[in-house]
Amino acid sequence: MNFVNVFWLFLSACFFVAFCAHKLAQRLPRRHLTGRAHLAFQDLIRYGKTKQRVQRDVRVRALEIPKRWFWHFYAISVLWNGLLLALYLSFTFQQRALPSWLTGLIDIVADAPAGQVPQLSTLLVLVLLCGHSARRLLECLLVSVYSDGVLHFMQYAFGVFYYVALGLTVLTADRLGDGTGPLRSQLAWFHGAGALLFLGASVMQHQATVQLAGLRKGKTGAVETLAHVLPRGGWFELVSCPHYLAELLIYVGLSLAVGGLSLTWWLVVLYVLFNQGLAAQLCHDLYASKYEAYPRHRKAFIPFVL
Repeated sequence: MNFVNVFWLFLSACFFVAFCAHKLAQRLPRRHLTGRAHLAFQDLIRYGKTKQRVQRDVRVRALEIPKRWFWHFYAISVLWNGLLLALYLSFTFQQRALPSWLTGLIDIVADAPAGQVPQLSTLLVLVLLCGHSARRLLECLLVSVYSDGVLHFMQYAFGVFYYVALGLTVLTADRLGDGTGPLRSQLAWFHGAGALLFLGASVMQHQATVQLAGLRKGKTGAVETLAHVLPRGGWFELVSCPHYLAELLIYVGLSLAVGGLSLTWWLVVLYVLFNQGLAAQLCHDLYASKYEAYPRHRKAFIPFVL
């Protein structure tokens, strides 16, 4: 198993353990929930509104970053993955070799010989990833309404590193791809299926983002409150966090776009499942405890399941 697979498997395992630990902590006596280890754990897995009830030391608060800085992640992704896309386009259509610093970096994480033929799957996923990052950047800057929520500095650093690692992961698929000949000859049904699922999930995520922002805006579009309001309607009738469910479907779409047989990409999907599942569960628990009339049939993340 190459390094990139070990990396995504490790992240998946970490968030799976964190999810299980959170569920287990809910069953423990209250006296076990005030220890330093438990509070430090909660501080690391929570952010934004789910962090408000966590007691934090003054020294810990000094390491907190405003949640509204989420846009930094997507700005970095647009720049970095846009650069990778530009280099791959040059490789694809102008037959220019990828720069040595990039191939050397990929050699570190991919245990496979360098690809000599441009892969349609790699090009498609890079385009979709850049489009996703650009949309989320615009939503963060123009749509979302952030309160005074925060995240830990380590969460911020991980978010920056994540999108850099994700772009490199896309290029490792090029090392493992088996497409030959011109791009048109490589076109297959799974490219269309993956792109369609990606686009449908993106629309679903955008609608949920607009809906959440609308809870804090008046009829004129001006922000009227920063309070957290119970979301209703649409996918919110089935799950507490449809935007997290959409994120999972987006990555399933990307996995399909590379053929649906890439172990690396299914490990990425597994990571997103546990990462977004944990975030959704924390939000769901908060809503259920805050609103007495919170619909009991709603699940946190996956309709009728989780």
